[in-house]
Amino acid sequence: MVARIKKGDKVVVLAGRDKGKQGEVLKVLPTDERAVVQGVNRVKRHQRATQTTTGGIVEREAPIHLSNLAHLDPKDGKPTRIGTKILKDGRKVRFAKRSGEQID
Repeated sequence: MVARIKKGDKVVVLAGRDKGKQGEVLKVLPTDERAVVQGVNRVKRHQRATQTTTGGIVEREAPIHLSNLAHLDPKDGKPTRIGTKILKDGRKVRFAKRSGEQID
């Protein structure tokens, strides 16, 4: 699968308990086809105390599958699919199929 979602992209969740939530991609795990999104899929983990950190219940973001994420259109903020095109100067860029707006 081609990774159309990259770190720093604004995405919306399409399915699951966090459906409709928006956030920024913090990390992409391409081998697992998953991404960590800020404020989405928060889980609680019990953490043992070490010399540097205190123990307790820590809440953090867990990875979510890429199929459950969609890009936000830069023009109107609605979910869109992503396409790629090569510009006249030879650069390969991503664009929103909904509006045709260039993403990067």
